[in-house]
Amino acid sequence: MPHPTSPATSSPAAAAAPDDPAALPALCDQLIHGRQHIGPRHLGEPAPDAHALDAILAAAAAAPDHGRLQPWRFIVLGERARPTLAQVFVDALLERDPQAGTEQQDDAREKAGRSPVLILAIADLHDDEADVPVFEQLLSLGCAVQNLLLAARARGYDSGLSSGRALRSRVLRRTFALGEHEHAVCFISLGTARRRKPMRVRPEVDRFVTHYDGPADGSSTP
Repeated sequence: MPHPTSPATSSPAAAAAPDDPAALPALCDQLIHGRQHIGPRHLGEPAPDAHALDAILAAAAAAPDHGRLQPWRFIVLGERARPTLAQVFVDALLERDPQAGTEQQDDAREKAGRSPVLILAIADLHDDEADVPVFEQLLSLGCAVQNLLLAARARGYDSGLSSGRALRSRVLRRTFALGEHEHAVCFISLGTARRRKPMRVRPEVDRFVTHYDGPADGSSTP
């Protein structure tokens, strides 16, 4: 996708007339199938400004949410937060490996500054909701994240997800004031790809879809 000069004019969404329903399937396919993971170290400027980022984050609210629990939230880690995050990464490393050397600590610290926009996705899982099991709540978070990624792509930006053991560290939980039922799930990085790999081959539909037409013997009961 070309680098955006103005999200309003350079994105795939802007290319389709809003009053042309026939254009929507192709636009949808372009957004979904053209999305590609770009690692944080390969993301740079231009990146979403505050206005664009608000619109991108608003897309998360359209995710399916059984019971209206909103079992997730996002923390935007601005430039002033990066030194704190860098120390969190170092402390998380030392938490699991007290003997980690200077080079390992420097590598951990460097990760905090790799992408121009960095967002932490938090799951807030309500295990006392009998009608909304935890896996449905995680599904809602996944949909919210995907909405966010596609909204970023529609505005001409690239994205990537990253995880790691620091997400499960005590120091990260303490620093970002995670509640008892909250879990840091992943980081979302946004920006413009400075380097990209060839698109990976997606599995064919018949690899993950089967069709059930009832019992093989034709009976109406299992």
